[in-house]
Amino acid sequence: MTEETSQDGALRRDLTFRYRLYSPADSTGECFFLLHGSGVDETILVPLAREIAPRAVLIAVRGRIVQEDGFRWFARITPTRFEQSSIRTETDAFAGFVADAATRHHLDLSRAIFLGYSNGANLVSSLMLLHPGLVERAALLRPMPVLDDVPATDLSKARVLIVAGAADLTYAPFAPALVTLLSQHGAEIDARIVPSGHEFGSADAAIVRQWLVGSAAVAQAG
Repeated sequence: MTEETSQDGALRRDLTFRYRLYSPADSTGECFFLLHGSGVDETILVPLAREIAPRAVLIAVRGRIVQEDGFRWFARITPTRFEQSSIRTETDAFAGFVADAATRHHLDLSRAIFLGYSNGANLVSSLMLLHPGLVERAALLRPMPVLDDVPATDLSKARVLIVAGAADLTYAPFAPALVTLLSQHGAEIDARIVPSGHEFGSADAAIVRQWLVGSAAVAQAG
């Protein structure tokens, strides 16, 4: 069952999360899972992803937690404290969604990039830590650590880009802790800072594009 909109592609309801699929006719086979920030919906990252990789398949997913003016990925206690059971429940559900979406739409997860912004970036980092091996490449914009109890996890096959905003006074101070956390679990980290606040823009797109070229070269060399 789908719901057509005039602005975007079809909103799909056939899996555990609602999502939109964008599949260019000249697709490279690369695919992006897009995880939005708090209080918006799945369409917010589509223009950024198209700027990064115009020929990639995009899977723009909607968080299941309803907020006053949009959606989020897990329940919030304060702006920087989150409900732990909600994080784990939604992360587990999203892991299942990724596997199901790959099967349904014939996606090669070895060529997948998880692009998350803010609350969506935090879901991706939780996905890496709770379901190791599922995410090999992740670009996290304005993230912070959210798990209170982190399992012993081997992230040695994961490559992660973390981009903080220099003027993001609430969240940027937490970015170094996430860099340390993922590094301690073996992930290869590229940490950058852009001259912005919590918002994202073309500077982020340029950094992600550059990082993808480098990560692809590493993969080919391996």
